[in-house]
Amino acid sequence: MDNFLAELIGTLILVLLGDGVVAAVLLTRSKAQNSGWIVITAGWAFAVAVAVYAVGRISGAHINPAVTLGLAVTGELAWGDVPIYIIGQFVGAFVGAVLVWLAYLPHWAATEDPGLKLAVFSTGPAIRNYPLNLVTEIIGTLMLVFGVRAILANELASGLAPLLVGVLVWGIGLSLGGPTGYAINPARDLGPRLAHAILPIPGKGNSDWQYAWVPVVGPIIGGIAGSLLFEVTLA
Repeated sequence: MDNFLAELIGTLILVLLGDGVVAAVLLTRSKAQNSGWIVITAGWAFAVAVAVYAVGRISGAHINPAVTLGLAVTGELAWGDVPIYIIGQFVGAFVGAVLVWLAYLPHWAATEDPGLKLAVFSTGPAIRNYPLNLVTEIIGTLMLVFGVRAILANELASGLAPLLVGVLVWGIGLSLGGPTGYAINPARDLGPRLAHAILPIPGKGNSDWQYAWVPVVGPIIGGIAGSLLFEVTLA
């Protein structure tokens, strides 16, 4: 139960602050409207760092099924713990998205473009090409899991690791986020996408379920590949 609750809370924080910064930048009459990609990537980086600070000492702060599966494949996590982690992550992501919806409640009706409303909750490709979008998500998540394991392999000052993981996510967003919006996390994308489908958002349009498999399958492949690559090269 401790790991389940920790992953739920950590992923909730991740999505609340991460989807929250996207809402701030995209929704009409937000004070941060049009502040741009640098603000979005920084907000997501800070969201990751805060989430890891919050629950890292309890569950390790995977806050991402791709991380959980990658660590399980290489024996860093018992397979029996995997469902507990992943269910907590998806529940936390859904609840975090609902809180973002509530925080920006008057702005949904004020925003005309349904695509912007969906973008607050979930990712989408700049150029829709499913195989290549999948490759982008694989590469980004490979870098995430490989990078996290590389960071944690060093002797670090107490409390520094979460900040460095946030910097890693910032770098991934800046360098690899342009093609697909760098989901690099199945829970972060699918949980909020489900919230978008369910919540009473005026003029929201569809939830783009045709694309929804990409930010699930790509990160799972990339997360496993990143952990395996670390094992055979730097472990």
